[in-house]
Amino acid sequence: HHLVPFYGFAHVAYIPGEDGRITGLSKLARLVDVYAKRPQVQERLTTQIADSLCRLLKPRGVIVVVEAEHLCMTMRGVRKPGAKTVTSAVRGQLRIPATRAEAMSLILGH
Repeated sequence: HHLVPFYGFAHVAYIPGEDGRITGLSKLARLVDVYAKRPQVQERLTTQIADSLCRLLKPRGVIVVVEAEHLCMTMRGVRKPGAKTVTSAVRGQLRIPATRAEAMSLILGH
């Protein structure tokens, strides 16, 4: 991997923990921004968002899906504009296949 810019979308979902702790949508966007604004690779970004959410909210489950276009694919080499890379990090109850499938269908619109 290399540090060439990438851009895209981060999809974040979680199942609140037993204490019912939730956060506002703007806080989720800020959490993504904290990690996305530093020198980064997509795989680590995805994991850092999921792990931070687990640490801060102690939810029953977390899923983070990052869809991004990498400039290394559009500016040099294979020159494939529009090619997207999708990474995911799944924690807790969202690892249950049916729950994960439901979350993924909402995230990806299938």
